Amino acid sequence: MSIIRSVCVFCGSRPGDEPFYVEEAQRLGALLARAGVTLVYGGGGLGLMGAVADGTLDAGGHVVGVIPEFLIKAEAGHGRLSEPVIVATMHERKREMFERSDAFVVLPGGIGTLEELFEIMSWRTLALHDKPMVVLNTAGYWTPLLDLIERVVGRRFASANVHDSIRFVDAAADVLPALRAMPRGSLLKPLDRT
Repeated sequence: MSIIRSVCVFCGSRPGDEPFYVEEAQRLGALLARAGVTLVYGGGGLGLMGAVADGTLDAGGHVVGVIPEFLIKAEAGHGRLSEPVIVATMHERKREMFERSDAFVVLPGGIGTLEELFEIMSWRTLALHDKPMVVLNTAGYWTPLLDLIERVVGRRFASANVHDSIRFVDAAADVLPALRAMPRGSLLKPLDRT
């Protein structure tokens, strides 16, 4: 079982078109706080980013927000962070978030969220890390992504061991158990090109 002290959450800076996206993000934040897990995220105060941070903070948790200086106004940098980290570039932001996290969780989001997820998945495929990844598939939002991953594996552009590196769950309550149950280190299969 993996020890998870900090979780990086990738998610949208918008709230989406239904209130349950915000509610589930807040629920996840509260669950992290109650478990004593630090939230590491992009530092914004709007949308699901703000909701997961608020959920964590309101439940007494610790929140590290990593944001490039140029995005502080655009994403309305969160004003109550336990530990604000201001960086110069998006690359520095991702590196800082990666280094501070034991695991990754993806909530609904847009192009930026997809980019963050695919980079972390790619690094895992290349054996650059063994940190667990979970996608919170709120109301089926990420089902097309799951279908795409299955297609990529089915068409043999990725090996089936992709499934060892990422899990999809439907509820915030399932996130931490899924992260803790995922294989790490020597349990990882080697890169498979067949």
